[in-house]
Amino acid sequence: MIDINEIPEFYQGYVLKLEHDELIENLVSTRDDFMNLARTISESKGEFAYGTDKWSIKEVIQHMIDTERVFAYRAMRFARMDSTDLSGFEQNNYVPASKANARSVSELVEEFETLRASTINLFQSFDDSMLKAEGTANGYPFSSEAVGYITAGHSLHHTDILKERYLNAD
Repeated sequence: MIDINEIPEFYQGYVLKLEHDELIENLVSTRDDFMNLARTISESKGEFAYGTDKWSIKEVIQHMIDTERVFAYRAMRFARMDSTDLSGFEQNNYVPASKANARSVSELVEEFETLRASTINLFQSFDDSMLKAEGTANGYPFSSEAVGYITAGHSLHHTDILKERYLNAD
C-alpha cells in the first residue's frame, strides 16, 4: 500500500477505503465492485437523483469516467517525466456539459469498463521508476502511483454513494 502521507489530504479518504495493498488489485477490485452494482441499474432509474441539487445516476457514472480519464492522463504525464504543472478541473462544469442524461446507462457502464481496462493496462506498463515519478496537478505534488490509488479509491467512493444514496433510496 502506498504511504498515505504521499496523498493530498482531500484524497486520503478515498485511498483509506481501499481493501488491497497492491495498486492493480485495487483497480481490478473497484472495477468489479462497480460493474456488479452497475449491472443492477435499470435504464428507467438512470436519471434518478436523490435531491434536486444532486447528480443523476447517469451523471455520477459520467463523472467517474471523466475523472478517471483526467487521472490517467496525469499519471501518464508524470511517468513520462513531464514536469509541467497540470491544471485542475471543475467537476461541476463537466457534469452538465457531458449531457450524460442523453445517454443510456448501458452505454455509460460499457464506457467505464473499457476505460478501466485501459487504465489497468497503463499502470501495468509502468515500471517502479515510472510509478515513483512525480508531477504537480492543481498545485499539489503526486506520484504516478498515488494517482493510481486515488483513481481506484475515487471509483469505490462513488460506487458506495450509488449503493447508499441512489439505489437504496426508493
